[in-house]
Amino acid sequence: MIEARGLRRVLPAEVPVTLIDGIDAAFGAGEFVAVTGPSGSGKSSLLYLLGLLDEPTEGDIWIAGGSTRGLDSTALAELRLERLGFVFQFHFLLPEFTVLENVAIPMRRRGALDLAACNDRARALLEDIGLGDQVAKYPDQLSGGQRQRVAIARALGNDPAVLLADEPTGNLDSRNAATVFDIFGKLARERGKTVIVVTHDPTLAAKTDRILRIVDGRVADAGA
Repeated sequence: MIEARGLRRVLPAEVPVTLIDGIDAAFGAGEFVAVTGPSGSGKSSLLYLLGLLDEPTEGDIWIAGGSTRGLDSTALAELRLERLGFVFQFHFLLPEFTVLENVAIPMRRRGALDLAACNDRARALLEDIGLGDQVAKYPDQLSGGQRQRVAIARALGNDPAVLLADEPTGNLDSRNAATVFDIFGKLARERGKTVIVVTHDPTLAAKTDRILRIVDGRVADAGA
């Protein structure tokens, strides 16, 4: 579903800094993968490249069998909106909007559904993650675990094939962190989503299908 080919990311400077150094990695439909490694090893850099948020210095990202090399900023933005969903360590919910409105934002940006249909889908997504009774609340009225689950629902708004999460449980207690990973696992198993999660927690990583370990910007272990 998504593949990195010869991926390198180098920050230009008097002494260039190599963040990603020749990574080849493929992630299949319905696969739940943890990306682990020491601090500063390039985990998040890899995720941002896979998510088309950063541009590789060398190499290419393939999504659903198509190369992204040479696509302009508009085409990349459309591809992100249609194919990719993002969950970050901080939920980035907009405080002035209700839970329902926050989840509907990506759908409204894409413009494929009218407002009523966006709201209906947002409500259904929130029901799926056990927050159907919270739709009219604002983010500051929710717990940290609830806010992160809303962020997951928002990421699923346009039914992306690939869900990318960067330390999504970094601010959660162990119970809420396990709940988030259980949701990710269910999305992979039952809905065929490709779920790629950066995590420093070995207990959570063990819940995934495969662990991709990154050290010094290279793949140290691609898992079974």
